[in-house]
Order: sequence, then structure tokens, then C-alpha cells
Amino acid sequence: MTIAVNAPVLAAALSAAAPASGASEGGAPEGIGLFIPALPDLLWGTVAFLIVAVALVKYALPRFNAVLDERTRKIEEGLELADRAKSNQENAELKAARLIEDARREAAGLREKAQNEAKAIIAQARADAEKEAARAMEAAERQIRADKQAAEISLHTDVGLLASDLAERIVGEQLTDTALSARVIDRFLDELDKAPARARRADAAGYGAVR
Repeated sequence: MTIAVNAPVLAAALSAAAPASGASEGGAPEGIGLFIPALPDLLWGTVAFLIVAVALVKYALPRFNAVLDERTRKIEEGLELADRAKSNQENAELKAARLIEDARREAAGLREKAQNEAKAIIAQARADAEKEAARAMEAAERQIRADKQAAEISLHTDVGLLASDLAERIVGEQLTDTALSARVIDRFLDELDKAPARARRADAAGYGAVR
């Protein structure tokens, strides 16, 4: 691409730039000199930067590192506490599970023990009831035998009284027939022998009714 340059304009620009460059050599910097510091300023600036850098490295950097280390330590402690809490929680859950399992086993054992004790109590009560029934039966049999003996005694007593009465009547009538007296006595003895048999049958019938 070609740019056309006007010769009179270029000449005027060069003539105007020449006095300006001469003035810059003896006065304030102009143009590119504004961005390039003077040598003393550059030297003092470098020295000041080094002083500030040394002060930062010597004083500020250790404190910064200390603060950073402290923060790091706290973070690590926090992570360690979190891990420990997690481990404690897991241990607590395992312990709770073991306690629950132990409680279940203990409850099952107590239930089985209670069932066995209940069976033993029922068996003992049944045995006691059978013994009590046997004792009651034995007592009833003894009572029946006693009643039987009492009945026999009473019967013999009654028969004896009747015999005595009969004898008194026979004696009172002054019987002279010895054969008749013998027959009366024999019949009385037969009745006396038959009376216990009737009493025994009556007692047996009463015993069967009781049973």
C-alpha cells in the first residue's frame, strides 16, 4: 500500500522538531525521556526496593509463614478431629449394635428360662395335686374303714342288746323246753353271723358311690 507524502509539509515538520530537540537537551525531558528514569533515580529506587524487600523477607515473611503454618495446623487438627469423631461414631454404632445383640440374646435366654420355670412349676403343681389326691383318697378310705368298723360295732351292740332282751324274755317266761331254747340260740347266732356280711355289702356299696 503506497502513501503519498507532501514534501512541503514534511519539511515544515522537520524544521519544527529540530528546535524542540535542542530544547530537550538543556531543559525538562520530553518525548520518550518521560518514560526512562534518570540514573540517580534508578539507583535510589533500586536501593529502596532492596531495603523494602529485605525488610519483607526478614520480618513480614516469617510472620506470614507463621500465620500460614498456624492456619495449616488448625486445618489439620480440624481434619484429625473430624476423622476421630467419625471413628468414634463408627465405634459407638458398633458398640450399640453389640449391645442390642447382647440384649436380644439375654431376652431370648430369659424367655427360655421363664418357659422352663413355668413348665417346672406346672409339673410340680401337677405332682403336688396327684399327691394331695392320693392323700385325700387314702384319708377317705381310712374314714370308710373307720365308718365300717363303727357300723359293725354298732350292729354288734344292737344285736347284743336284742339278744339280751330276748334272753331276758326267755328267762322271764321260765321256758322249760330246752329244745326250743337251743333253737332260739342257734337262730340268734346265725343272724349274728349274717349281720357283718350285710354290713360289709352296704359299706362296699357306699364306697363305690363315693368313688
